[in-house]
Amino acid sequence: MLSLSIREDHMADGFASPGAPLAFTPDVEAATAAMWDKVKHHVTPLEWQVHAPLIAEINRLKREKNAVILAHNYMTPEIFHGVGDFVGDSLALAREAAKCDAAVIVQAGVHFMAETSKVLAPEKRVLIPDLRAGCSLASSITGADVRLIKQRHPGIPVVTYVNTTADVKAETDICCTSANAVQVVEWAAREWGVDKVILIPDEFLARNVARQTSVKIIAWAGRCEVHERFTAQDIADMRFAWPDAEILAHPECPAEILEAADFAGSTAAMNDYVALRKPKQVVLITECSMASNVQAESPGTQFIGPCNLCPHMKRISLKNIHDALLYDQYEVTVDPSVQIRAKLAVQRMIDLPPPLVPARYDLVKAKHHVDVELI
Repeated sequence: MLSLSIREDHMADGFASPGAPLAFTPDVEAATAAMWDKVKHHVTPLEWQVHAPLIAEINRLKREKNAVILAHNYMTPEIFHGVGDFVGDSLALAREAAKCDAAVIVQAGVHFMAETSKVLAPEKRVLIPDLRAGCSLASSITGADVRLIKQRHPGIPVVTYVNTTADVKAETDICCTSANAVQVVEWAAREWGVDKVILIPDEFLARNVARQTSVKIIAWAGRCEVHERFTAQDIADMRFAWPDAEILAHPECPAEILEAADFAGSTAAMNDYVALRKPKQVVLITECSMASNVQAESPGTQFIGPCNLCPHMKRISLKNIHDALLYDQYEVTVDPSVQIRAKLAVQRMIDLPPPLVPARYDLVKAKHHVDVELI
């Protein structure tokens, strides 16, 4: 029987408590059986004997501490399906952070997501398992940058992608995600009575949104290090090798990727596409774990590469989630003056009526070049 070096005491129910090693006992195996069934195509039986005791103990600690775990779509399957209480894209997790009644939120994602949870629920204790879990987009722009942009473009509303720090959100008029960016841009233009909107910091999202709307876009040169690495040649190679596969792209990819794809939308939209259409073969042009997590819910679909790993998301593990809960460590805080202003921007986004289905990008429009003003 495999056991971990983490010390826990054994309790009468067969699970672990402080002092004894976490072990893959029959009780643990039974408690995690449904989760194993979801991840067994992506996790080996030997790996599961290590993961399962941690999953069981994390779920016990959540009950003990009145905690919930918000797990982003890019988490590995054992986290996403094993311990995530609420799972989804940035927008879905933001909504759950705002309304959940837990005392503690553990953000199984990157730092800006934990900040967003704290902005929306300042009374809650928000923990992140690894303080180094950052984001190339969030680090590409600062609040000072946004203030300077507003000075140069007075009267133009600022729409900020949720993949940003609280300091940046505090300088913005409204936030957006890839799922609602077009909707938010058009709302901002109507509300301000203008035909131009500042959409920052993702350059490729801005360029792709510009092709979906008549609103003119001013953009910033930030990029997601996962999605910017995909090329049109990747798509061509996949078409050649797998001619029947349907290719789904994320709008953080370069425009040439969307031009060559069969579908483009947020991670939630991709998930819905696969669940509803049930394609025999599919390629998800996004982060690797997304495909693994969607496949668990769509076992009849074959998922084919390529994919790129997010090094920041992969800093989150079952072990450091466990430690965050056990030791109450790595609390994320936001200055109250920043929190109040950032919440206004995020809440405006949340308060917009949600689409009946996650928005998809019109691929006919995606092929039409539209200039954006790059700051």
